[in-house]
Order: sequence, then C-alpha cells, then structure tokens
Amino acid sequence: MSIKSKSALASVLLAAFLVAAGTAAALSVSGSTTVLPLGSLAAEEFNAAQSGIQVSVTGGGSGVGIKNVAAGISDVAMASRHVKDSEKEANPNKEFVEHLVAYDAICIAVSKAVYDAGVTELTLDDLRAIYNGEIKNWAQLGGENKDIYVLAREVGSGTRDTFNEMVMGSDKAETPGVTTNHGSNAEVKTALTRSDKAIGYLGLNYVQDGDLGVIALDGVIPTDETVRDGSYPLARELFMVTYGEPSDEASAFLEFVTGEEGQALAHELAFVPIR
Repeated sequence: MSIKSKSALASVLLAAFLVAAGTAAALSVSGSTTVLPLGSLAAEEFNAAQSGIQVSVTGGGSGVGIKNVAAGISDVAMASRHVKDSEKEANPNKEFVEHLVAYDAICIAVSKAVYDAGVTELTLDDLRAIYNGEIKNWAQLGGENKDIYVLAREVGSGTRDTFNEMVMGSDKAETPGVTTNHGSNAEVKTALTRSDKAIGYLGLNYVQDGDLGVIALDGVIPTDETVRDGSYPLARELFMVTYGEPSDEASAFLEFVTGEEGQALAHELAFVPIR
C-alpha cells in the first residue's frame, strides 16, 4: 500500500471511529487570506467526505493564525510565510510545526489602463523605488503621465511581510510610497480594477482571470513552472502550521490537503501543487 493510500485510510478510520463513538470533532483553522481559498475548499470537500471531523475556516492574516494556534484558539494556522523568530520566542513552550501545502507567487499587478499604456515589465529596483516613494509617476517608467497609486497589505499579512523582505530588504521595512493598505488579496484586486493608475501585489490565484495586468519582474512572468523552479523572483511556499505535533484530527485534515485530492484542489485554485 502506498503512503498516500495509508494516509487516506488513516483519515477514514479516524472519522469512522469518531462516528462510532457518537461524536463529531470540531477542527478550527484560521490565518492567511492567501491560503484561505485552499483551506476553505479543502474543508468543504473534507467535511462532505466524512462526518467524524468538521472543519471550520476563517481568515485574518498569517500573524493572526499563528497567534491563534499558540493560544489554543485554533488548531491549525494558515500562513503565507515561515513562522518568525519573534513568534517562536514569544511561544517557547512548544515548537511550531510547518506543513507545506502549496507553492505560490507574490504577483505584481497593475490596473489594465497602465498595462495597456505600455508598462508590462519592471525590475526589482523599479519596484523598490515605487514603494520607497522615489518613483511617483508612470511616465518615469514609460507609461502615461499619471501619479502612481500604490497598494500594499496591512500589518499582520504574511504577504506583506514576504513582499517587504524580498523586495525592500526586511519584513519591517518602511514603504513611504504606499498610498493605501488593504486587509486581503481580494481588497487589493478590487482596488486595482477600480483604478486606472494603480500597482499592487497579491497571490497567484488572484490574477488568473485577465482583469489585471500581470507584470514581468526582472523579465520573468509568474507561472507554475517559474514558481516551482524558483526563477520567478517572488516565488514562495504556503503552509499550514500547528503548535506542537498535530492532533489526530488535524493530521487527518493535513493529510487530505497534502494528498492527491487536496493537491488537485490546489491546482484548481491556481496554486502550484507540491507534488
């Protein structure tokens, strides 16, 4: 029997045991809005497949999810970054365990009007200068004479932390060029589509429908191939995190997410599967 088959069998047996015992275990998952679509869809399919474990999923950001699992509010955190040293130091009683669930990219996107006007590619130095406030007008980058409307994520976002670390040099970096901060990938996308002069960053699965202009960064477009091989500069890993080793119920859900069915869902949602 393969490892995947054994994992699936273990999940089924655990669910069957809980049903036989007359209980339905509740499993709480919270955190990253980037991972949220995968967590939500996986929970829906997992809940429909058995009745022994019922999974509920909420967002809030990577930092919120990690705080929740450390405090025992949630069983599993969703995170679009690694657990920070400061989070480990604040919670020394157990070790955080990161479970890789998919690959993703922080995509740089602009309003369609900006893209259609000729701004289709940027360098990392260009991007850094925009968020530093050094480049303020699209004409400086070959576009129209319009002020750049710069979008970022709010404090606590794993996407914000990863962007700041990869582009600005530190997850605590100041970004004085930012015009507005937003609470989720969906809010960034809405702001981009409603403007004719905006730039922002968001997850790969939010840029698939053609509503935005996806920028080539240092000559590389984010695709499954460039994310998996690391040639896209802002490729990243996505995690589900437990505080200490996962419970049997959490293990069953994590095995579903990382198994064949869960990874098919990741692919369906435009994430890059881990296998």
